Amino acid sequence: MAVPGKVAAFRLPPLPTVGEIIKLFRLKALKQLSQNFLLDLRLTDKLVRQAGELKNAHVCEVGPGPGGITRSILSAGVEQLLLIEKDARFIPGLKILSEAAPGKVHIVHGDILTYNMEKAFPKHLKKNWEDEPPDIHIIGNLPFSVSTPLIVRWLENVSKKDGPFIYGRTQMTLTFQKEVAERLTANPGGKQRSRLSIMSQHLCTVENCFVIPGQAFVPKPEVDVAVVRFTPLVQPKIQQPFKLVEKVVRSVFQFRRKYCFRGIETLFPESGRLKRTEQLMMTANVDPTLRPFQLSMSQFRNLCNTYRKMCDEDPSLFAYNYREELRLKKTTGLLISTSQPEQTEEENQL
Repeated sequence: MAVPGKVAAFRLPPLPTVGEIIKLFRLKALKQLSQNFLLDLRLTDKLVRQAGELKNAHVCEVGPGPGGITRSILSAGVEQLLLIEKDARFIPGLKILSEAAPGKVHIVHGDILTYNMEKAFPKHLKKNWEDEPPDIHIIGNLPFSVSTPLIVRWLENVSKKDGPFIYGRTQMTLTFQKEVAERLTANPGGKQRSRLSIMSQHLCTVENCFVIPGQAFVPKPEVDVAVVRFTPLVQPKIQQPFKLVEKVVRSVFQFRRKYCFRGIETLFPESGRLKRTEQLMMTANVDPTLRPFQLSMSQFRNLCNTYRKMCDEDPSLFAYNYREELRLKKTTGLLISTSQPEQTEEENQL
């Protein structure tokens, strides 16, 4: 008997197990798509709990596959669940879940990399950036091949407050290879400190929630998997455009094992490179003999702020591309070498 005054918790009716759905529709994980299924509902429940309170929330699940995590999300009592699945083989199994939760599930057969997230949720859910996060969550067991480019894209959306973050500081709970998760959450001086560490932590609070052993997945991947939660910050730690921060950070980590000035040099054209590098490091008050992974967030902020001033003074500077300069040098060198006449045997002897 229901307790008076309390809303009954949503429960899915009896359904085929995820394993039975896989057999029923003859589903196989495709290696070329980096697919790995999580079938243990205790683990999918634990993953979904990391997202926080989902009762009456609106959730987007990325790549639901056979629907293991989908069941745990629905059992959490969400208001609406948007499923974005690229692989058409999984749609019939997801429709079974949709029919078991009438009016709650919307299935999109499409690619998350091209899907317009700005129209994914009702407008009334929008909140100001300074407010608490909206009642919107993104959850997903991401294929390894997609996880890094996707989180970089979403971090850029956080910076611009567009895409899924047009609604406010939308929270994300996602899976990554354990090593990638360690990079995302690494502290200064840590061996995993990388470009991803800076790009994620200057925009979000990033939490490594727990590790799922590889043997929990079907097929078993060669690595363990970690669940990571992202909550966008009200104020980014580096208040510069995303592309500028990304360019500085990428340059610094270009020569990870060398002194940081070696990477910073690549921000500048060959003409005047040394002088400008010294100017940047001196103004930013950064020790040029530190390794990239030793730099703190405040030091990266100083580098980005100083580089921005230098770009304002010389607008052509931001467009400079070190790799392009190397490529042109190489091409020019090849042209010169091929245009020279071959030496005779006599000249070779001389």
